[in-house]
Amino acid sequence: MADNIMSKAATMEIPINSNGDTGTLTEDDSLEQDLQQVMVSGPNLNETSIVSGGYGGPAGGIIPTSSIKGSLNHTNSTEEVSRGVAVEKLDSVKKWGINTYKCTKQMFSEKFGRGSRTVDLELEAQIDVLRDTKSKYENILRLATALITHFQSMVQTQQALGDTFTDLSQKSPELQDEFGYNAETQKLLCKNGEALLGAINFFVSSVNTLVNKTMEDTLMTIRHYENARLEFDAYRSDLEELSLGPRDAAAMVRIEMAQQEYHTYREKYERLRSDVSIKLKFLEENKVKVMHKQLLLFHNAISAYFAGNQQQLEQTLIQFNVKLKPPGSDKPSWLEEQ
Repeated sequence: MADNIMSKAATMEIPINSNGDTGTLTEDDSLEQDLQQVMVSGPNLNETSIVSGGYGGPAGGIIPTSSIKGSLNHTNSTEEVSRGVAVEKLDSVKKWGINTYKCTKQMFSEKFGRGSRTVDLELEAQIDVLRDTKSKYENILRLATALITHFQSMVQTQQALGDTFTDLSQKSPELQDEFGYNAETQKLLCKNGEALLGAINFFVSSVNTLVNKTMEDTLMTIRHYENARLEFDAYRSDLEELSLGPRDAAAMVRIEMAQQEYHTYREKYERLRSDVSIKLKFLEENKVKVMHKQLLLFHNAISAYFAGNQQQLEQTLIQFNVKLKPPGSDKPSWLEEQ
């Protein structure tokens, strides 16, 4: 059967027109001609094409398989990259889980008195002093802020009272002088009160920066140090447990890995301990410098105000470079109110 087909394919006649070109083939003849080529020489897989839009369609409908191979290669490379990212994330989650488990175990061991912890007595004492100092300075901030609120209310009352005296001095000729004296007094007190409020606001702003930025930055480093200390003790305890166990080949591999992790977390702990020591030193110097200036400002401003020494109060503001806000600057503009 196959031999008969091969012989027919070999002796198939192809019509030739008068110009020597092959005649226009019908769709069946074209299919038969392609079949002959396949049976005689076999298909060329390297040049195989896919025809879209039906057999014998225009050349624009032919899609080379090389482009499909390129697309498949690109898809495969994208899948490999995605797979690599997924594996990396999985390893990261795995390491995080192991680290969290060991640190939690160490934390509970310390809490129940079953585990040992690394302690730097001098550094721990300095950290306790810092936390106590921060708590007391926060109390100063609360009290000074309350003082500003109450004093601001009094200044506003004095201003309203001075305006009332001024109005009455104009409408009461028989008491014009008396109302006028009181109006001037209240206005002077109001002016001095605004100067004192400016000094206290400057004091609160500076102490707030010291407490909530400078001290908080140091405490953030301390928290990182304490976490590093917990990690270091966790891996130290893990290494000690493995060292007390059997010494077979598998155990020795685990001990070697534990030693590497132990040295890694020890270096991290010592680096952060050094950072904390340096920051505590600079914080103490900065705290003394800032509070020396601010406490002197607070004392001089309060003393000058209650002594009625307007000139000394103004000199105090100039000395400490305190700039007063113009009246009404805290009020929103007309556009902001809309």
